[in-house]
Amino acid sequence: MTLVDIAKLPTAENSAIHLHPSDNVAIARVPLAAGLTIKIDGNAITLQEPVAAGHKVAIRTIPAGEHVIRYGQVIGRAKHTIEPGRHLHVHNVAFEELSFNYEFPTGELAIADPKPAPSFWGYARPDGRAGTRNYIAVVAASNCAAHTAELIAQSFEDDRLPKNIDGVVAFPHGDGCGQTLGPDTDQLRRTLGGVLNHPNIAGAIILGLGCEVNQIDHYLGPDGPRTERLVGMTLQGSGGTRATVEAARKELWKMIEQAGAEERVKLPASKIVLGLNCGGSDSFSGITANPALGFCSDLLAEIGATSVLAETTEIIGAEHLLVKRARNRAVAEKLLEMIASYKRYLNRFGGSFDDNPSPGNKEGGLTNILEKSLGAAVKAGTSPLMAVVDYAERINSPGFVFMNTPGYDPASLTGLAAGGCNLIAFTTGRGSAIGFPSIPVIKIATNSSMYRRMSDNMDVNAGVIADGEASVQEIGQEIFQMVLEVASGQRTCAERLGHKEFVPWRIGPMM
Repeated sequence: MTLVDIAKLPTAENSAIHLHPSDNVAIARVPLAAGLTIKIDGNAITLQEPVAAGHKVAIRTIPAGEHVIRYGQVIGRAKHTIEPGRHLHVHNVAFEELSFNYEFPTGELAIADPKPAPSFWGYARPDGRAGTRNYIAVVAASNCAAHTAELIAQSFEDDRLPKNIDGVVAFPHGDGCGQTLGPDTDQLRRTLGGVLNHPNIAGAIILGLGCEVNQIDHYLGPDGPRTERLVGMTLQGSGGTRATVEAARKELWKMIEQAGAEERVKLPASKIVLGLNCGGSDSFSGITANPALGFCSDLLAEIGATSVLAETTEIIGAEHLLVKRARNRAVAEKLLEMIASYKRYLNRFGGSFDDNPSPGNKEGGLTNILEKSLGAAVKAGTSPLMAVVDYAERINSPGFVFMNTPGYDPASLTGLAAGGCNLIAFTTGRGSAIGFPSIPVIKIATNSSMYRRMSDNMDVNAGVIADGEASVQEIGQEIFQMVLEVASGQRTCAERLGHKEFVPWRIGPMM
């Protein structure tokens, strides 16, 4: 039975979803009561206990120590014998880190020539990239300048800006001082540099206190992130908070007048760089929204555009599937090194990849990181893995790219943005309200119940796939069309609500 065959009204045949022939579990499409009989591939199974929507039910006997299979992949072992009709979750499924015999590519994967791309209306930038928005940014070099950066941006809220300026946005954060020189500061500088030199930013100020570790001079020289429409100032050099606000306003109005003359022009959709993220995931994520976003990702790859999968913690248990898709062995090895490096990072703090599923993830039916990752990785579709980049590194490759980021959504979105994504698509099952200061974030609901409950925050309802009202391909096409419309200026729910979360990834000690 395919998802599109599932009727919305629950019956014995459609109350649970069997995803792969080898799976020994099915997923409850609706809440299942004890004593209810469901049918999987013609076999009747009586529920021995209630099973919540999105949770797993055993469809055959799983002996103690045997693998639990979902998506045709291992997600754990039975802690004890599990009879048909029993609920499977953290109480009876054991997590273990898996080791794989990776299938590395033996040569260079042949990449098809891109298909003709549709168009969108965006801002053509001198470096060849495309802006989907036209913002002026005030970026704090450190926490010491964060409050003043916000005051500067807030001072423009009642001003009449040219119609082609989307606004003046602040980038406050808690870092930039009291941290070690080296990898931690380097990563912060890479992140802030990517924000300053972004196709959605028409002009910017880098604002410091003056004595912090992260000096503004790093951004202002010939090797800095941009050479035009960038001004640096400090509170200590400008006379304090109020004087700095006034001085910044004068500089920003010059940028606004210049940027206000810029118009949207017709551009090929191959210039779209779409970040892929999921947060507040549930068991339906890997059935509805993520596969649909994967279909959209493949459509983008076909026309020479870019989609960027992130969240290293959420490919664990699925990395072997990505290795098989790498364009060559070097790309595959780089992916595995990112995972190994992240594991070393976690080990320094006594952490485990399985610490990732949140209480909300588990309430939504996800038992462990293996199950979560297998459902998360499908956001990247089926296209070849063309490149792997580190956190906040510039994305230059078309097609499917992977970026090393945490699974923590604000930090992940910040890395994607700094890498040059000009749009972000974000799937959620429990409900997420996150956005970004300068990049539109499209929210895709995995289930109709949450979509109705949080309709102010959701742009697309992929829950209709599980409801039997649409196919994965149809919703994937809907997302693709929305990407074009949002790139052309249509505002997302997160933008209309004013969500502007910005959190750089802090990796080092506090001094």
